[in-house]
Amino acid sequence: MDPLEKVRLGNTEVKVTRLGMGGAPMGGLVTDAGANIANETLKQAYEEGIRYFDTAPLYGSGKSEVFFGEFLSTLDQDSFTLSSKVGRLLDRTDTPSEDPIYRNPPEVKVRFDYSRDGVLRSIEESLTRLNLDRIDVALIHDPDDHYEEAIDTAFPTLADLRSQGVIGAIGSGMNQWEMLADFARNADFDCFLLAGRYTLLDYSALSEFLPICEENSISVILGGPYNSGILASDLGKNVTYFYETAPQYVIEKAKAIKSICDDFNIPLKAAALQFGLLHPAVAATIPGARHPTEVSENVEMASLNIPSELWKELKSKSLLPEEAPTDDR
Repeated sequence: MDPLEKVRLGNTEVKVTRLGMGGAPMGGLVTDAGANIANETLKQAYEEGIRYFDTAPLYGSGKSEVFFGEFLSTLDQDSFTLSSKVGRLLDRTDTPSEDPIYRNPPEVKVRFDYSRDGVLRSIEESLTRLNLDRIDVALIHDPDDHYEEAIDTAFPTLADLRSQGVIGAIGSGMNQWEMLADFARNADFDCFLLAGRYTLLDYSALSEFLPICEENSISVILGGPYNSGILASDLGKNVTYFYETAPQYVIEKAKAIKSICDDFNIPLKAAALQFGLLHPAVAATIPGARHPTEVSENVEMASLNIPSELWKELKSKSLLPEEAPTDDR
């Protein structure tokens, strides 16, 4: 598999490398990377050949966008593709933010806003934080409780910007696939970012969501390919699954998958990263990274040659569904 191959998003002219870089860790997810390490990490990603970067106002209440901008603004913007998100605005406050997930966020209050003015303001403020002239891909972020606003207001606003050439592609980014499937049926989206729902441990998006996307030429970008850490760990203590302590049954399944990977001398992390990319609806996967070594390891894991027999063995042991595509494209 060539993780640095560029593919189009939907029917647009926007191209992404099959391996991208997720920006949540740059915002201080779990641990605070800091500006210097963030810059070194982004530089390493670019030097390794990664040309797709994803961020959001939510990630560290703007910190991720600032860190991304400090590096990406030094490059030719035509040399990479950037996605960010709309749906949350950051309002200044005198009270330090209390965020249980992101470390040391700035003094802002995060609020949902999927109105036309909110979407336009979100993009404008993101461009300021990024110090860039454009965002290539705009994603409606986590509209779980705001379906009507997202489909009736946020989407048409982004569609107008797309038709004007301000944005190259539009989509939505969520942790669930059900609402994204509804979006696919009811509007002209180019891509979806789905986190954690098509992995070695959770393939709930396989039977309904991914076929709908394929039928409608909507490209899928996979976030959270390691399910927040478990599939990138040694499966020892303090294993997390969807940012919480992993249930024992999940750990046992991960261990069973790892055992088969070990039989083929393939790291669990490599199988986790490549599995999603084998589905024809999936354009890219975007694991996060908070250190240059993690970037290099992601590229290495995505480049390994995984024998087809490994996938067959996982299916024979009912550790993967038989219908999951596992032929390298």
